[in-house]
Amino acid sequence: MKLSYHGHSVVRIETNNHKVLIDPFISGNEACDLDANTVEADVILLTHGHNDHVGDTVEIAKRNNALVVAPNELAVYLGFKGLNTHPMHIGGAHEFDFGKVKFTQAFHGSSYTEEDNSIVYTGMPGGILFTAEGKTIYHVGDTGLFSDLKLIGDMNNIDVAFVPIGDNFTMGPEDALIATDWINAKIVVPVHYNTFPVIKQDPDQFVRKVKTGEGRVMAIGDELLL
Repeated sequence: MKLSYHGHSVVRIETNNHKVLIDPFISGNEACDLDANTVEADVILLTHGHNDHVGDTVEIAKRNNALVVAPNELAVYLGFKGLNTHPMHIGGAHEFDFGKVKFTQAFHGSSYTEEDNSIVYTGMPGGILFTAEGKTIYHVGDTGLFSDLKLIGDMNNIDVAFVPIGDNFTMGPEDALIATDWINAKIVVPVHYNTFPVIKQDPDQFVRKVKTGEGRVMAIGDELLL
């Protein structure tokens, strides 16, 4: 399995047979090195409906005929736009041909702002536990600190956790350090920082303070082999 990071919360997972994109915020994201017009994806996983996470999902999914897996209301909304979707909900898991997906809770919001500034409610936000080829990846999603992160860590053997550190909209570094102790992943990668001035953080300082697991900063485009 190969993981790569592409700015904000964009994570790409390549298994032996599938290409999976999580939260493909590409267009309008100066930190992203992907091209929404050429990136390949068999599957798109979405944590919640905010524009900086849904990103280019519609265009990428239509061009690749990709399956979109998302919380129920968001999946229904994207289905209305002609996408092939699989709705899920918090606590639910499903075995796909590309791997197992389970949604965890996250404390955040979830809505999509249309071009006319109307706001569409897109259900509950979540984190995603993705398991394939004997490895478990935890994309924590956008969230504040909550104590059930310890339960999630106790119940799962997590190889890599992508943890938000930006503050303001999600956990900041101090809370994220507590979260990493609870999640107990082998490798911790900070995400959701420096995309906007209000979430500017020093990821190197954060990973130096990680006590549980190995903190690792992934630059844009960096790859991690598992």
